[in-house]
Amino acid sequence: MFNEKDYVTRTVGLAIRTLDSITDDYEIIIVDDASTDGCAEIADQMARGNPRIKVLHHKINSKLGATLRTGFACARKELVIYSDMDLPFDFEEITKALRVMELTDCDIVTVYRHDRTSEGLLRAIYSAGYNILIRIFFGVRIRDINFSFKLIKRQVLDSIELESNGSLIDAELIIKAIRTGHRISQFGIDYFPRFRGTSTLSGPWVILAILKEMIAFRLKLFRRSKAEPHSLHTLPPE
Repeated sequence: MFNEKDYVTRTVGLAIRTLDSITDDYEIIIVDDASTDGCAEIADQMARGNPRIKVLHHKINSKLGATLRTGFACARKELVIYSDMDLPFDFEEITKALRVMELTDCDIVTVYRHDRTSEGLLRAIYSAGYNILIRIFFGVRIRDINFSFKLIKRQVLDSIELESNGSLIDAELIIKAIRTGHRISQFGIDYFPRFRGTSTLSGPWVILAILKEMIAFRLKLFRRSKAEPHSLHTLPPE
């Protein structure tokens, strides 16, 4: 969460409603990445009224990767699912993700958007180009790899070390999971673009930073593969 005052109450409320319908054994972890618009105080107030909610605060803005790593490190349940605070999907789809995980006996369910042109042609092009680069650089055939809807078994997070601070974190998670033999399934859903506020995860400087991080990560994997060869498994196309 970064400066999501317009979303935090609604998003957390919908998460509670959905999770209450699934299980009575859950936690909600909100990672505030040094917000300045008052949403952190709103989250803290919600946590004081609900012991299932935990709020973690970054003192300085640390970007998406560091924020997710903070949340993953704090998560204690057998299954972990994460979302951006701007409500990008219907939380009722969590039930479907759980069914897909059970039916396919996979370790991660990653979800892709059927159509994201509502965000504008430029962002759709950025996303398509990024996914193509991930496929070329790493041989991983995942659709919409950066979408913030992934259901992950705790054992996957315990078995890999995530290092990315920026937006490459999603790709790093999937790539390392595949390299360590974990199984992945995919399915598509309808996407809800934000109707309030402004996304901080797009723009030329963000894209340049992702490209630099991607190249550095590829070089790091190459050096490690020379020392300890791994088989980079790929997934069949959807």
